[in-house]
Amino acid sequence: MQPLDWAALAAYTAVIAGIGAHFARRQRDAQDYFLGKHELPWWAVMASIVATETSALTVISVPGIGARSNLTFLQLALGYLVGRVGVALWLLPGYFTGEQQTAYTRLETRFGTGTRRLASGIFMGIRTLGDGVRVFATAIPLAIVTGWPIPLSVAAVLLATVAYTWAGGIKAVIWIDLLQLLIYVFGALATLVVAAQLAGGVGPVLSRAADAGKLTLIDPRLSFSVPYTLVGAVVGGALLSAASHGTDHMMVQRLLATRSLTDARRALVGSGIVVIFQFGLFLLVGTFLWAAGADDGTGSGDRIYPTFIVSHLPPGVAGLVVAGLLSAAMSTVASSVNSLASAATHDFYASLTGRHDPRHLLRVGRWFTLAWAAVLGVCALSFRSTDQPVVELALSITSVTYGGLLGTYILGGLSRAVGQREVVRALLVATGTMVVVVFFKPGPLAGLAWPWYVPLGTAITVAVGVALGALRRRTGAAP
Repeated sequence: MQPLDWAALAAYTAVIAGIGAHFARRQRDAQDYFLGKHELPWWAVMASIVATETSALTVISVPGIGARSNLTFLQLALGYLVGRVGVALWLLPGYFTGEQQTAYTRLETRFGTGTRRLASGIFMGIRTLGDGVRVFATAIPLAIVTGWPIPLSVAAVLLATVAYTWAGGIKAVIWIDLLQLLIYVFGALATLVVAAQLAGGVGPVLSRAADAGKLTLIDPRLSFSVPYTLVGAVVGGALLSAASHGTDHMMVQRLLATRSLTDARRALVGSGIVVIFQFGLFLLVGTFLWAAGADDGTGSGDRIYPTFIVSHLPPGVAGLVVAGLLSAAMSTVASSVNSLASAATHDFYASLTGRHDPRHLLRVGRWFTLAWAAVLGVCALSFRSTDQPVVELALSITSVTYGGLLGTYILGGLSRAVGQREVVRALLVATGTMVVVVFFKPGPLAGLAWPWYVPLGTAITVAVGVALGALRRRTGAAP
């Protein structure tokens, strides 16, 4: 990179450090650190949700999908919106009943402490694996741009992110997320302009892409093996979004930081609309990169966009786009370590020790923030590059437990006959089954496309829970 690029990166780093320092002086207790005293505006939370779920996976992987495939990935975002509307109508009201520190407090009220800890533990385990992939994905463009080895790139991302997360808590995370969203969208737009110029203009690009079938948006086939069909993407995307934004504490934490249920609904549904446009933008970036000849057809598609940045963007702009890549990653890492620390502090430490003093929990939460950052770094270094887009790899990993968690919440409202014993067994059966399906791909399910993972896990959880509840009623056993 040129000196101007490094100057742009340095300016970006200075700004986020200043925001983190600003909010560091305002942290008084654990509720402020993890939930921002429930006083954050809905539009800032909406931007934070979008930036958090975007991560480096979307920024580098979705353009690769667009370059080597078509626009059918966008069908998934339509399902995301459907799922968020469902969460806003049916799940969100329960989170604004009483005082809830994490997404799993309500499970304790319905089923008991054991269910809350199990769900929280599963969240922490799978969040660590999924975000380990995200940190690894971030190291790819940083290594390409700087020439640093992957371990050094991982360490740089984690240290920069933890600095403001540890100091400023959820308020710093959300406001920096807003800044990061603006930066990486600017980077995508700048890439579109440069790629269009190299390819002869917007009109010729779209004409060539249409002739090559790269502007195909809807795949009407009914298939369980093709990832992005209309039915599979909408059904799978809806349940994936319902699970990620209705049961995953990383997203629920943001919604709990808003001022009211109405604001939480605005933030959640609004984020679904923004994500549709954002996915469309990054898919078109991939289409324009294809037209500009940026893809030689070899290696991982995740390298197409970062390599184009280094090779073709002008000095200064390249630095800002790299800052956009890093910002997308940092927003997810920051959210991850903060939510992991929140779950560890409230769902385990506070309940096991009986210590609920908010100031004490603030100190504990900050130590957990550092610990989880180290764990994410170790997980990131355990991954290796594959031909599968990292966005699909990460979503496949998180889908291992999302179906079980969503099924647990459905069981809570479906039948009073299902108690803690039944729901715990159902959650364990579903999680164990999905581990086999996702990682070992047994014969009949070897070709199952990943958008169907969450629907399958949800169905298993609900079916097992209902069956065990019916069996208990028939035998007259104690709940």
